[in-house]
Amino acid sequence: MNAVPGVCRAISPKALAFAACILFLAIPSRAQSKRKVIIDQDARGPATTDQQSMLVFLQSPDVEPLGITVVSGDQWRDEEVAHTLRMLEIIGRTDVPVLPGAVFPLINRMELIDRWEKLYGLVRYEGAWNGHRPGMNLGEGVRGTYHAPYVVPPLVEGNPTTKPSEEDAAHFIIRMVHKYPHEVTVYAAGPLTNIAQAVSIDPQVPDLAQELVIMGGSIAPVRDSQETTTPRREFNFWWDPEAVHIVLTSPWHKITITTVDISIKTRMTKAMIAEIAKSPSPASRYIAKYADEEYMWDELAAAGWLDPSIITRETQLYMDIDISHGANYGNVLVWNPGEQPGLGEQLVHLPEELNTQKFYKMFIGLMSRPTAGARSPVQAN
Repeated sequence: MNAVPGVCRAISPKALAFAACILFLAIPSRAQSKRKVIIDQDARGPATTDQQSMLVFLQSPDVEPLGITVVSGDQWRDEEVAHTLRMLEIIGRTDVPVLPGAVFPLINRMELIDRWEKLYGLVRYEGAWNGHRPGMNLGEGVRGTYHAPYVVPPLVEGNPTTKPSEEDAAHFIIRMVHKYPHEVTVYAAGPLTNIAQAVSIDPQVPDLAQELVIMGGSIAPVRDSQETTTPRREFNFWWDPEAVHIVLTSPWHKITITTVDISIKTRMTKAMIAEIAKSPSPASRYIAKYADEEYMWDELAAAGWLDPSIITRETQLYMDIDISHGANYGNVLVWNPGEQPGLGEQLVHLPEELNTQKFYKMFIGLMSRPTAGARSPVQAN
């Protein structure tokens, strides 16, 4: 009976204060261990692979999304910004800033592609340009028709009440990698215009970033791919080839590129959507209402960074892109190590195979859980 009081007397006030201090310091330390990421997206919405890949980061308790930088691609930038703001409202993450980026590619234009098609043949999927000519074949999952770049049609999920940041995407990227040197992953799952602008303004960006994760390109095209047949042409790279060249010839510490070739081994199915819909979380309700069957192009790139064990095989090649403005404009170029021309090409990690079931389980789990850091989510329309 005297043992407990004896133990209590043995703990001095100084020892208690020290223990409390250690506990206090451990709390921010855990918060600081979160992986920092800038999400750069052509954020077509609602749902779709673009918004759903952002949800992979936003739903993870181990990730600190510093901001979402938006670039034209699948849709025009301003419409994508609106979809992104609304998605953040629905899941309760309006604390994550949305930064408008490039509206147009560095050089490529709709008129140039019209001329290219007259010389070399039809391009099946043209993103925000799709539908600008009568009779164009819209790709899988593409919603709506062509409209002018700065028009934002009414959103089916409801128009956002929050506003984007006044800072532009490129300067935000620069500011974040300087603020957190060697801690920030730049995830780019749309055309690379924003990243190229950041690198052009501040060539220190690749060195200051921890790594670069990209969804884009194709090196082993297959005929049942949505947009890629025999030429190595993939939309994210084809929309702004000059930006791809700038980015892929910059000295990043690590580049991982999830190509179309592995993306088409995945599929968002109605069964997966129904499984996610069983959860009452705001993210799951958003998916249940607006998602559809589609290749999980961008979600795989995000998940592979979050849990590399999803990827079961990868290769490493040097990569660049053809910017000659001839028949091969926008085609991906790759070389085995030792065979590259040595003009700044970087060695990139290229996932080739994945554990599909582990990936699906991870995605369903993330979409079904409560949103990390959510604040007052709103109802979708």
